[in-house]
Amino acid sequence: MSILETYNINSEYVILGLCGVTLILLILLIINMASVSKIKKRYNRFMEGKNGRNLEEAIMEKFAAIDDLEAETDSINSKIVGIDRRLKKAYQKYSIVKYDAFSEIGGKLSFVIVLLTDENDGIIINSMHSSKEGCYTYAKEVENGEVNTMISSEEEEALKKAINFNN
Repeated sequence: MSILETYNINSEYVILGLCGVTLILLILLIINMASVSKIKKRYNRFMEGKNGRNLEEAIMEKFAAIDDLEAETDSINSKIVGIDRRLKKAYQKYSIVKYDAFSEIGGKLSFVIVLLTDENDGIIINSMHSSKEGCYTYAKEVENGEVNTMISSEEEEALKKAINFNN
């Protein structure tokens, strides 16, 4: 007595079921073969004209190029640090105030120029113009935004403008 007879199973249903499973497996096999074919084409395109040794050389060349770029980046960064250091000592802030030093002239021919570094160090240049006595120019040193000598109201105005130049 067979198993099919013991459980009262019709053999035709078993054969149909096995045919259905075989058909599903055949479809999955075809899909898998198409997928492998696509991957193989991509691999062949990737390896086209190169053997394994040439491909390794190409990869090593790219790594060498990356190393060169890293070295160049480090060099550029160190140059930028040097430029920033020097830039702090360069005049970055300024102001100009024009005024009448003497009431007889008019036209605001006198002026004050203030030039400051990032740390508010620099100079005040005051040029006073008079039609009778000529032109007088004075320079005063500025350290940390402070002046050690007396300054006029115009010089003080120009100094405040220069200190607040970028604010």
